[in-house]
Amino acid sequence: MSKTLYVGNLPWSATEDELKAAFSECAEVVGVRIITDRETGRSKGFGFVEIDEDSMEKAISEMNGYNLNGRQLVVNEARPRAGRD
Repeated sequence: MSKTLYVGNLPWSATEDELKAAFSECAEVVGVRIITDRETGRSKGFGFVEIDEDSMEKAISEMNGYNLNGRQLVVNEARPRAGRD
């Protein structure tokens, strides 16, 4: 079973491969998604990392505040997406 983590304060230049490599040090990464603007294709500065459930607490504690390309990441468990009206 897997869990999804919210990762905020990403550098604009960060790639999904860089994010996967960083999280792979403390958890088995199932998937990575950096959210981009629909019109410009530019990163919005946040994304999601899907990891195995057993590593969630360790990943949050090790990666929250982690320095990625000069920015300190904000990492916590992702909340379910709110429905749109």
